[in-house]
Amino acid sequence: MSIFQAIILAVIEGLTEFLPISSTGHMIIGSYFMGISGNAFVKTFTVAIQLGAIVSVVVLYWKRFFQTWKFYFVLAIGFIPAAITGLLFNDTIDALLERVDVVGWMLICGGVILVFVDKFFLKAHEAADTSVGYMQSLKIGFFQCLALVPGVSRSAATILGGLSQNLSRKAAAEFSFFLAVPTLLAATAYKLLKFYLNGNSFGQSEITLLLIGNAVAFIVAMIAIKYFISYLTRHGFALFGYYRIIAGIILLMLYYFGAQMEVM
Repeated sequence: MSIFQAIILAVIEGLTEFLPISSTGHMIIGSYFMGISGNAFVKTFTVAIQLGAIVSVVVLYWKRFFQTWKFYFVLAIGFIPAAITGLLFNDTIDALLERVDVVGWMLICGGVILVFVDKFFLKAHEAADTSVGYMQSLKIGFFQCLALVPGVSRSAATILGGLSQNLSRKAAAEFSFFLAVPTLLAATAYKLLKFYLNGNSFGQSEITLLLIGNAVAFIVAMIAIKYFISYLTRHGFALFGYYRIIAGIILLMLYYFGAQMEVM
C-alpha cells in the first residue's frame, strides 16, 4: 500500500466513520478501485486509523469528556451490550465480515430506513430531550449491537437508538460520537492484538503509513462531524438514506458481476 492509497483510505475513514453511511462499505469500494489487496497489514490499518477519528471527537467535545464522572459511567453502560455480543458471537461476526453481499444489502436496508426515519420520529423531535441517562444509554447500546453486522453502520444504529429514546437529532448524533470512543478503542486494541498474536509486526514503512493515516483521519473527521451536525439539524437523514441505497446498489452490482472485492 502506497502513501497515496493510505491517505485516500484515511479520508474515507474520516468522512464515513461518524456519518450514518457505513465506513465498511466505503472501505470495500475504495480499496477495490485502488487495487488494494486485503492483507494482514491493510486490514489492521483500516481499523487502526480509527484512532485518529476517535481523537477528533475528544478534541471537539473536550469539555464533555472532562466534566463529570457520570459521563464515563453512561458511556460504559452503552458500550457493554456490543462488547458482550461481540464476544459471544465472535465467530458469526467474523464470517459475516467476509460477506461483501451482506454489506451491500445492509447499506440498502439501512438507507430505506433513513429515508423515512424523520417522519417516524417527528413527534419525538417536538418534545426532544438533550441529556442521556443510564437506561437510555443501555438501550442505545443494544441498538449498537446491530452494527456488528457489517454495512449496518455503527453511527446509523446508535443515532436511531438515540432518536428512539426521544433525543433530538443533534443530541442523538453527539451521543453516537461519544459512544464511538470506547467502542472503536476496543475494536482497535482487539485488531492490533490479533495482528501481533498472528506473528506480525510493523516495520518503519508501516508505522509511517499508520501515522499519516491517523493524522488525515483526525483532520477529515473533525470537518465531517462539524458539517454533519449542522446539516442534520436543518435537513434530517433522507439524503443519507438515498446515498446509502445508491452505494449499496453499486456495491452489489460489482459483487454479482464478479468483481474481486474484500471486506477490509
